[in-house]
Order: sequence, then C-alpha cells, then structure tokens
Amino acid sequence: MAKPSIKKLVLAYSGGLDTSVILRWAQEYYGCEVIAFCADIGQGDETEGLERKALASGASRFYMEDLREEFARDFVFPMMRAGAVYEGYYLLGTSIARPAIAKRQVEVARREDADAVGHGATGKGNDQVRFELSFASLAPDLTVVAPWRNPDWKFESRKDLIAYAERKRIPIVATVEKPYSTDRNLLHISYEGGILEDPWRTPNEDMFKMTVAPEKAPDMPEFVEVDFEAGDPVAINSERLSPAALIQRANEIAGRHGVGRVDLVENRFVGMKSRGVYESPGATVLLHAHRAVEQLTLDREAAHLRDSLQTRYAELIYYGFWFAPEREALQALIDHTQRSVTGRARLKLFKGGVWIVGRQSSNSLYNPALASFEEAGGYRQGDAEGFIRLNALRLRALRRSPN
Repeated sequence: MAKPSIKKLVLAYSGGLDTSVILRWAQEYYGCEVIAFCADIGQGDETEGLERKALASGASRFYMEDLREEFARDFVFPMMRAGAVYEGYYLLGTSIARPAIAKRQVEVARREDADAVGHGATGKGNDQVRFELSFASLAPDLTVVAPWRNPDWKFESRKDLIAYAERKRIPIVATVEKPYSTDRNLLHISYEGGILEDPWRTPNEDMFKMTVAPEKAPDMPEFVEVDFEAGDPVAINSERLSPAALIQRANEIAGRHGVGRVDLVENRFVGMKSRGVYESPGATVLLHAHRAVEQLTLDREAAHLRDSLQTRYAELIYYGFWFAPEREALQALIDHTQRSVTGRARLKLFKGGVWIVGRQSSNSLYNPALASFEEAGGYRQGDAEGFIRLNALRLRALRRSPN
C-alpha cells in the first residue's frame, strides 16, 4: 500500500507513551506537521502539563478543548434518554466519548486546514472503529492515520516504545508497565488488559478510583432525589446543575456508597471477547432515577417500543455508529417518547446497591383509584371477561387443532 501524502495531521493526543511516540513517528514517517489535540471530557488531573509535553515532543501546535458540558449535554444525555446498556451491564462510558472527541478533532482539522486526522488506538480494539466511523461520517475527505495498523510501524512492546522515546528525547515517564490500562472521563473509568485478562482473577481493590468498596461504604443509607425534564436530569436534591456538574455530583454521591462497579466479559465489535471492569457510579444512579420517572409517565406501548430498541441503540453506540442515520432515526423516536418524562425520583443508596423508593410527576399516568383493590374507580371488572375471551380465541383454537 502506497504511503499517503500528508501535509498536516491533527492527532488525538493523551500525552501517554503511545501517542507521544506516534507524534514524533508520524512527523518523520510522513514528513508532515503534527498538531496535538486533547479533548477534556473529565479526565481530571491527567490533562495537566500536556501542552508542554506535546510541544517538547515536536508538535507544531497544541489544542486543549474543554468538552465537558458538550459531552454531557449532546452525547451522554441523549444516550441516557434511551436507557442504553450494552450486553446488560456496560453503560457505554468509553464508547460515547469517542464520537465527542472525533467531532471536535475534525473541527480543529478544518480550522487548521489539515488534510489528516490520527489516533493511537490499536488494531484489536473497538476505539479504532469508533474514531474512524465518526471521521467517515463527518469528514470523509480527510486521510486517517492509524499507526498500529501500519505495516511500517515496527513497535511490538512497551519496551520498544520507551527505547524510541529515549532515543528521540521524547519527554515521557518511563515506568514499569502498569498491570492494566485505564481510560477515564466524566462518566466512568474503564480498566482492561494486563492482569485483568484472566477472567477468573478478582480485580485488586486499590485499582478503583471513583468508588469505595461496598463493604467499606457508610453503614447508614443515603437518600437522593433526582429531577427530570423531558427525559434529562436537571437537579439533584433540588439543586439545579449544568449537565456536566450534575453527572459529577452524582458520581460523588454514588461513589461514596460503592455504587456502579461492573465486571464484564463483553463482545467487541471486531469479533473477540474482552474483559472490562468499569466504575460508573453517577450513571448507575441516573439510570435508575430515569426509569423511576418513566414508570409514571410513559404510555405502556411507547415504553415497550422504546425498550425493544434499546439493545440495537446500545449496539450502535458501542460499534461506533453515533453519526449514522439509523442512530439519528432511533434518537428521534426515543426523544418523542421522552417529552412527558418530567418528574422526580427518590433513591436509596446503601453498600453498593441502588433502590427506587419513590417517584412523582405532574404528567403521571398512574391513577390510584383505578389501580386500588379498595376502590372501583370507574373500572367495571366484568369487562375483563370479554377481554380475556378475545385474547384466548387463538389459544383455544390451537388446543383444538389436530396438529
């Protein structure tokens, strides 16, 4: 395959060993200018000192873009309105971050008149797909640089990368290899690889950063109330917060009670199984709270239709199709169902568990007079006889059939 001609590359840059090496390698391999781009989506102190490091590694320019509110408002909240969970457990914290990063990366590339965008994802993972499907949707004219799939990329180990960095005087912290890899943002932290590749091995307790061990959580439960408007959380304990601040507050509350840990062997889009351990404390609480308000406000058939699409919606995010027309079409349907999802949920948090203990809404479809065993409420119980007979017709016919 012929080497593409590249003049200016915008590289998704984390400041870690891989992207630090890629920055210099791409400069030399393509003979191009490299601009380092970092999206702040809630990594905390991991972003400190990145500009100095990027420029010292050879970047012609460095962009640090604060995307926390945009990430929460335009990516996380639409996903939460769908109640999306991948394979029953994964709340898609890393998956939903990639299209947010790619969108701004393309905007920076346009601003800089760049002809290429690049990433440091490996050829085995999901992230390469998520980045590149987003690039294809947003800027199909840009060349994509993915060094880990390049046949001329000769690095096979962390040792090789460190040796190259030392030879090129790239500023890195050359430490002993971590026993696992991590990825952090506003919504969660993921852990995978290394010692976690043994699916029987229990994760080390000192690995976790957002949550305390449930057995070390407070001995008294905490009650928390979450307000929703049109399917989006807007307040916690009656305090209105911006989307990013609300997620952060939910993380703090849930984290101190050990809520939101997941240990999952999942099916990657590229075809292999992979073990991932996740902390998503705030997202776990918000998922339960959202469900509580929906229980009051969603029509049965609208709710069941939305639920029937959740698996497909979650797959689209996990696979990297955020900007695809089918995801956008599903989003339009889901958002239509969420117009009435306004109200308040009350939850109890205790020793790693979350329980719905109350919900209220001005849009409630719940009629206590109809539901009550004590009142008739205008419901004629005799009407149920015809309803049952009609629904039983086909079952009676099947039983009588000679086949």
